[in-house]
Amino acid sequence: MSDSTQRFSSRVENYVRYRPHYSNEILDFLESGCGLNPASVIADVGSGTGFLSTLFLAYGCKVFGIEPNREMREAGEQLLHSYPAFTSIAATAEATTLPDASIDFIAAGQAFHWFDRTRCRSEFTRILRPGGWVVLVWNDRRTEATPFLAEYEQLLLTYGTDYAKVDHKHIDVSVLRGFFGASPIQKSIPNYQHFDLPSLTGRLLSSSYVPLAGQSAAREMLHALTGLFEKHQVSGRVTFEYDTRVYFARLKDGPAAPL
Repeated sequence: MSDSTQRFSSRVENYVRYRPHYSNEILDFLESGCGLNPASVIADVGSGTGFLSTLFLAYGCKVFGIEPNREMREAGEQLLHSYPAFTSIAATAEATTLPDASIDFIAAGQAFHWFDRTRCRSEFTRILRPGGWVVLVWNDRRTEATPFLAEYEQLLLTYGTDYAKVDHKHIDVSVLRGFFGASPIQKSIPNYQHFDLPSLTGRLLSSSYVPLAGQSAAREMLHALTGLFEKHQVSGRVTFEYDTRVYFARLKDGPAAPL
């Protein structure tokens, strides 16, 4: 696979405009489940355009955004420029540059599936304070909930460059149990987006596995998307349904289970 840190360089504008955000209910889970409070220090690893950092900053936390991709990082810096408690760092999950035992919560939104799990676990163990937590979040698109969603999934499988290989659904509970050394706490929140055709197109083009503009496969994919929209639209809209899945736990002593 090509360098995963560069996959979204040409997708940033669409990512900012058309990707789903995160619910404040995540904060409620972390308050009650592991003692999150406004004094907590957060490392948002793979912070991207800043969607997850926004939750913690608005709540009052100090946040270090760790993002290796320049274009994504700069978009996050622009979004979060009004928060003095935000520090943007050009670094990776495997080498954050943060001091030892400096972080209360490590969070990763829509990012953990890109990490080298063995190396990032060692890094997380290094930077977490005793009793610190790791929080992993995905907006998990439902793939069979409606005929439209099932056919959209098939479109990705048909035209996506490596969709089946990089889909975050490969990170299941057994993988997370191996990473944490124990079963994480699991929470789920329903989430929805409603699209007209231009915004549905932007949502598709925000994905790293979509063929690049100008390629014949890209034209074919967009043509198929238009047909899919016309088939399923109601009053000029179609709906994406998600489950925002939240997993959190402390890292048990010792290395992760073999991958």
